[in-house]
Amino acid sequence: MNVNIEVKECSNCGSSNIIRDLEAGEEICGDCGLVLREAILDERPEWRAFNEAERKSRQRVGIASSLTMFDKGLSTSFNGLRDGRGKQLDLETIDRMNRLRRYDNRSKLDDTHARNLSIAMAELDRVIATLHLPDTIRKQAALTYRKALKQDLIRGRSIDAFVVASIYAACRAHRVPRSLKSIAKASTREYSEVSRTYRLLIRELDLRMPVDDPMKFVSGIASKLKLKRQAEQHAVEILREAKRRQGLSGKDPQGVAAAALYMACQTVKEKRIQKEVAAAAGTTEVTLRNRLKGLMEILGDSEIGKIEVPPDPT
Repeated sequence: MNVNIEVKECSNCGSSNIIRDLEAGEEICGDCGLVLREAILDERPEWRAFNEAERKSRQRVGIASSLTMFDKGLSTSFNGLRDGRGKQLDLETIDRMNRLRRYDNRSKLDDTHARNLSIAMAELDRVIATLHLPDTIRKQAALTYRKALKQDLIRGRSIDAFVVASIYAACRAHRVPRSLKSIAKASTREYSEVSRTYRLLIRELDLRMPVDDPMKFVSGIASKLKLKRQAEQHAVEILREAKRRQGLSGKDPQGVAAAALYMACQTVKEKRIQKEVAAAAGTTEVTLRNRLKGLMEILGDSEIGKIEVPPDPT
């Protein structure tokens, strides 16, 4: 008989000699014999393990609940070929199990909420895989989308646009350097619609996004331009000095990073024209030139910001 002693007091005699008989499913007092509880569930596994390797290999658990699945991974499944003892079912029972499986699959997508999540989570997985984003972004984006769906923001609007907007919001929250334009390219919706949806998401859900640091965009732009490490390090030094002088607030971080890289290219004698740098940063030459002039004004009395800017071709 499997006996387990648990410390608690008997309600009759006050004794702490309590015995749990898991085979009988009872909890009794060892002194007066009072049955304290009945029908106790034995939560131990039915198998035995004699070492840690066997214990790990014999554990049977399902997948964890996940917000990235439309049903959170808690759906039922039917195996209509064998019973619990492993015996083959008869044809009539198999036919009944097949009908139950069809009814179950239809009931999962019976309401509008489940159908919406089914479409959205499939699109979320596709965009995340296309952009090679980490799983933390996937989970955060799924949570943001579910909040928007709960507040009925998606009614009459594009599901794909809300998915991409949620992904961008997750990237901003986790400080992953992805621009809205690059994320929108992986979607089926236009950039203008995605940006409008993102602004709606921020306003209605009252999200507080951290301000992007231009320094986190330097590596990506430098990689596209195939610049040497020296130019990248010098661009970071320029941005650090500008930040110390409080001159980066309110500016487009990608444009500022592109301007710093252009200044670094001029300093370390890396020949790159403004058109190349602007294209690598996903901005325009006008924006690049404006940010460049702004950086030069901020760093005017510093040796790090003294370069000659070529004349405007227009």
